Amino acid sequence: MDLRFDPILSIALVLVGVHFIVPIVYYLYARFRLLEKPWNLSISDVYKPKVSIVIPTYNEAGVIRERLDNIYSQDYPRDLLEVIVVDSMSSDGTIDIVREWSYNHHDIKVKIISEEDRRGKAYALNNALRYASGDVVVIADADAIWPRDALSRAISILSDPLVGAVSCLKKPLKPGVMGVEEGYRQYYNILRIAESKVWATPVFHGELAVFKKDLLERIGGFPVDIGADDSYTATRIALLGYRAVIPEDLWVYERVPSRGYTSWRIRRAQHLIQSFTKIIPEIRRAPKQFKKILLVESYIHLVNPWLLPLATILLLTSATLHHNPTSIVVIGIGILLLTIKPYRTWITMQLYLIIAAIKNLYNKEIIWIKQSK
Repeated sequence: MDLRFDPILSIALVLVGVHFIVPIVYYLYARFRLLEKPWNLSISDVYKPKVSIVIPTYNEAGVIRERLDNIYSQDYPRDLLEVIVVDSMSSDGTIDIVREWSYNHHDIKVKIISEEDRRGKAYALNNALRYASGDVVVIADADAIWPRDALSRAISILSDPLVGAVSCLKKPLKPGVMGVEEGYRQYYNILRIAESKVWATPVFHGELAVFKKDLLERIGGFPVDIGADDSYTATRIALLGYRAVIPEDLWVYERVPSRGYTSWRIRRAQHLIQSFTKIIPEIRRAPKQFKKILLVESYIHLVNPWLLPLATILLLTSATLHHNPTSIVVIGIGILLLTIKPYRTWITMQLYLIIAAIKNLYNKEIIWIKQSK
């Protein structure tokens, strides 16, 4: 059937085009234009502030000793470090391991805070913030692994007076289902670096997120009504006129769940959606160079995923009502393309965002079930 006489198919094809073209154009622009920009950072080699590293824990007995050893091995001066472990009712002996480790490492200060109720990560972080004596506060997830120079690299970038927050790139220790996690990171990391070079990136990582304490206090600490304590906090700091950046040479290793990968990824998508939704009313006061990034990233996370199922419904409607073979061919091509890893990765992530948006309507997953990694 002629395309001109099938408006349903025409609309479907437009939606498919917009769904793919907008993020592709943004990625190519970031890759070939923004990524070439200079950092324009003013870094001081003598900047050595006191640092408070906060580790929120819940049943981390399997990884907490290795995590503390990993922090202990950092090349940052230990006399300028303190580690604050905030435990939210662990039942597996996590705190006992921390106490034993602290007893055997007298040359680094360790503070232990035991919460009587499990109220979510942001509550734990704000609790720790009250006891943090450092000028810099670092979020350190218990299941991440830092290279030996990770902390010193992050702190050196924070020496720039215009930089308020620094985070990392992540290397998954497992590829994820059908290689999705590994494939996702290859494209995702380029965007984070490119956005950082412009001014700031709205996506941060709890595996290593570094903040100037006075800025945390100015924005009232970490948000307790959403799950994206890292990304939303960094974005709020960027809205104050400071840079929130992820450099290309600051990597950490991330454990990927051995079971429940899909639910883990959906929860992360939920938290990003919450962050962008909450920040929308404040975009108007963002620095000019950051405003465009926020607008595009908000569209990609909040609107763009829904064009795909809407287009699919229209294609199926066209095939059913108008018996249009073109609709069937387009659907068939979409299915065949799933054999190509980049396309499969993209579609999977779109599905995660759609499911996450629906799930946010009844459960924000601020407090979640611990998953084995």
